[in-house]
Amino acid sequence: MEGQDRRNALTKILEEAKEPVSGTELSKKLGVSRQVIVQDIALLRAVNKNIISTTKGYLIYQQEEQKVNRCFATKHTTDEIEEELNTIVDNGGKVLDVIVMHELYGEIAVDLIIKNRMDVADFMEKVRAKKTVPLKDLTDGIHLHTVEADSEEILDRIEKALKGKGYLVSSSAAGGN
Repeated sequence: MEGQDRRNALTKILEEAKEPVSGTELSKKLGVSRQVIVQDIALLRAVNKNIISTTKGYLIYQQEEQKVNRCFATKHTTDEIEEELNTIVDNGGKVLDVIVMHELYGEIAVDLIIKNRMDVADFMEKVRAKKTVPLKDLTDGIHLHTVEADSEEILDRIEKALKGKGYLVSSSAAGGN
């Protein structure tokens, strides 16, 4: 299969998928190495395909028309990551990403797509199993989450809940203007 035909097939698989598809699964379906898939994903992103990479695999993300989003600047300990994420999803939000503003590298953003407690548990299991350092540790704990919800009222409820737990920080502390 030629490169453009393969990328068209890859796009079709991702558009039809209900959940993220792993690079390994894509490489098997298309009969190429995982590295070829990584390169194809990069080429597709370069032509404005909204392909994101999550801990579960690749997906094409399209915000539903009726959704709204807001960016929350937060700070907490590593032990409180799970509680922070559960607070957001329990109040009706979907955590789209985590962003830190690094003094040397600038903005570092990673797609998460966490929409329920099961996603939170899966994410936390990976954090613990890999013994990784969370991005927030690069910036003295301060990080941002873009959160999607059905309404501004839900985002207000999430903001109130995060503030009540002492997780919200001011925009100036987060590196904003």
